[in-house]
Amino acid sequence: MNPFEYVRTADAAEAVRLGQGSTTAYLGGGTNLVDLMRETIARPDNLIDVTSLSAAIQETESGGLMIGSAVRNTALAEHDMVRSRYPVLSRAILAGASAQIRNMATVGGNLLQRTRCTYFYDTDGSSCNKRMPGSGCDAIEGFNRIHAIFGASSACVATHPSDMCVALTALDATVHLQSTDGVRTLPFAELHRLPGDHPEFDTALKPGELITAVELPALPSEVRSSYRKVRDRASYAFALVSVAALLEMEDGHIKDVRIALGGVAHKPWRASKAEAVLLGSPLTEKILQDAASAELSDAKPLRDNGFKIELVNRTLVAVLGDLTGATA
Repeated sequence: MNPFEYVRTADAAEAVRLGQGSTTAYLGGGTNLVDLMRETIARPDNLIDVTSLSAAIQETESGGLMIGSAVRNTALAEHDMVRSRYPVLSRAILAGASAQIRNMATVGGNLLQRTRCTYFYDTDGSSCNKRMPGSGCDAIEGFNRIHAIFGASSACVATHPSDMCVALTALDATVHLQSTDGVRTLPFAELHRLPGDHPEFDTALKPGELITAVELPALPSEVRSSYRKVRDRASYAFALVSVAALLEMEDGHIKDVRIALGGVAHKPWRASKAEAVLLGSPLTEKILQDAASAELSDAKPLRDNGFKIELVNRTLVAVLGDLTGATA
């Protein structure tokens, strides 16, 4: 681990003032950043501890929730309003890690965690454009069972690891940001990037910009939501495929639907093609299958991960069927 200076900040304004420069990193729970530092993948000269930022979960005037970036994952998953109004989020968090990690990890840190691609972590000889731009991507021709089937590029086929972020994408959350230029908000779906030619950039954050909160919109009481994660083992493991879905029915037709997929792309993948097929349609098993097929029409599997196509199909149909009581 490289030597670094550690500073604990009192508020967001001080954090962003101290957080300027490419060699600075913000520290929340440290459940991912510390690992990256141990592996010398992350080498910050200055570590800014931001755990003193807001750890509050408050109802907004519009009936949504404002979640401070320093809220611990366990506290968020167990919060009464989250469990009752946004069960998809609570279930995603509880599926995401061990209890010990959830007790430490913060909301802001969860949003910024990096891929678990084996080649990204192998600093002894593997080529990885995300870790070392321009070096190549060994995963494309290597062991790529866990890698992307959507939105990948010739520079990177890694997947985003967060379960929470999949739920927040489906919820149409908003990210609140602060920098020395002031404050701004960003739709959650625009926070994370597809790899393109620059997979080293995971998000749309500006240098030194800090996540201060995540806002959830109010939902109609009729909306039902759920999260399902498919993984290699029941104990702590990252998703091969996951589905977060929200559904509202009216007179036997689908009035509103929001779907996001995990484990399939460089960012949480909004299933917009499936949503378009479902919206306004009567609920039938055929419509559910058509929606899954439409979303999978752009899938581009690698040598080892073609099974994800059928896994997405079955998981998506099953989650939607469970939310509506349909047999699928």
